[in-house]
Amino acid sequence: MQQLNSLIKEASNLGGGSADQEVARIMQICNACRYCEGFCAVFPAMTRRIEFNTADVHYLANLCHNCGACLHSCQYAPPHDFAVNVPLAMAKVRQETYIDFAWPHAFGKLYKKNGITVALASSLSLIAFLLLTLAINGNLMITPNGGNFYAIFSHNTLALMFGAVFLFAILALGIGVTRFWSQISSGSISGAAAAEATHDVLTLKYLGGGHGEGCNNENDAFSLWRKRFHHFTFYGFMLCFAATSVATLYHYLLGLSAPYALNSLPVILGTLGGIGLLVGPSGLLYLNFKRDKAHGDIDQKPMDRAFILLLLLISASGLLLLVYRDTAWMSVWLAVHLGFVMGFFLTMPYGKFAHGIFRTAALLKNAVEKRQKSTLQLGAD
Repeated sequence: MQQLNSLIKEASNLGGGSADQEVARIMQICNACRYCEGFCAVFPAMTRRIEFNTADVHYLANLCHNCGACLHSCQYAPPHDFAVNVPLAMAKVRQETYIDFAWPHAFGKLYKKNGITVALASSLSLIAFLLLTLAINGNLMITPNGGNFYAIFSHNTLALMFGAVFLFAILALGIGVTRFWSQISSGSISGAAAAEATHDVLTLKYLGGGHGEGCNNENDAFSLWRKRFHHFTFYGFMLCFAATSVATLYHYLLGLSAPYALNSLPVILGTLGGIGLLVGPSGLLYLNFKRDKAHGDIDQKPMDRAFILLLLLISASGLLLLVYRDTAWMSVWLAVHLGFVMGFFLTMPYGKFAHGIFRTAALLKNAVEKRQKSTLQLGAD
């Protein structure tokens, strides 16, 4: 015990400096203590290291799901002099990771004022689509035959605008996460590792907390609601993406143009996805306001809330567009919905959406690393 306390005290004196250094300091304390070793993927990955370089810190920070269990279990958490706060330290490094690996690099600064960025991009896009509707059709209130929104904006116009912005967003995110992977990766990716990482992503495994009872949110009580609302959000988004993909196949492969019947596959998928994106983000927004301030970085709250609110506005406007598609209000709701979707695409590579991409890479790294032979050689002569 005396040796343990000595190691922890020595690690506690490594503080100061950058967010990377703070995570390295905390990880050395945790590595000496190891009380939280079974809590999530971060701590087993930590035990496979003695020192923590920049790549290790970036990897562990993105592997952290900010469930909060370690903070409430830690005997060295504030107000202790060692001030071990894993969620806060990891959150600060995650944002630095997004900024450092952003492409183009100068756009990484948008993460620092992301709430304002999302609000401006969405507002300007919404206004632009309302003005375009007025300029093209001479009126905002139009009742197209059969709810055909291509009578407001042609298919080619929408495909060109959204296709160009979406491809840029995918390119920017792809380059960023590829650079991140190049920094943290080692070893080849086996089928088993890829399968495990995919399972962990799709089930949101590490939002189950240290013992599978859920996350800590406003206090030390465990709850699975954060995981459930993440599931609604994630699968709601995927269903909406599937609806768009199926509609694209209908249009180009089958020659079937929108609008589609209420019982058609694109409409069913989109409706279910829209409901998921109402339930999930509503719950996450509520939990975010109730969350203990010690969990994560409060300076990133605007980014978190702006992203959640934008998802809510996209889903709500999309469902209202469906409800009013056979009325004169359809053109208005179409412009509003397109404005919010464009705002999402414009800010996708430089906002909260990126955390899912980088976390997926970290989970893949974890699955690969677990299958590699340890090189620590602890106890060797």
